Amino acid sequence: MPVYALGERVPRIDPSAFVHPDAVVIGDVRIGPESTIWPTAVLRGDHGTITVGARTSVQDGTVVHCTASVPTTIGDRCVIGHNAHLEGCTIEDDCLIGSGSVVLHRVVVHRGALVGASALVPNDTDVPSRAMALGVPARIRPDAVAEGAFDHAVDLYVRNGHWYRAELRRLEH
Repeated sequence: MPVYALGERVPRIDPSAFVHPDAVVIGDVRIGPESTIWPTAVLRGDHGTITVGARTSVQDGTVVHCTASVPTTIGDRCVIGHNAHLEGCTIEDDCLIGSGSVVLHRVVVHRGALVGASALVPNDTDVPSRAMALGVPARIRPDAVAEGAFDHAVDLYVRNGHWYRAELRRLEH
């Protein structure tokens, strides 16, 4: 798998995490236990820090970046959908970030919230706990997400990570 140090910035990946061989991890990136990083995801901690908590899934094609002054932090038990773009934001525990969404600088997505597919969450937006952020630019729909709404997806991706770790093999042809 392409995991790169950049000068003194060295990724720290928990041994129980699964990073697909076609994902790219560069620099100051921390990946927690049982988290999964899927094909073509790019986590680039070149100027700052990226943290991915435990049991979090960063799906195919997602780009996670940061700035020198604004880290990107993704909490525990989150699902980051396919082709999402997260930069300089905080995603608290138990959140779902929809496929194709963009979450920008200094955004805070609080515990249990959802960012809808293809949403654009502009700089400095606060998405309250259990709210939905939908549309371009995102509008907040408060108290719209049930407690534990994403548990099944979190569990699925943790199981997939164990399965892929045990059985994924490259075929040469």
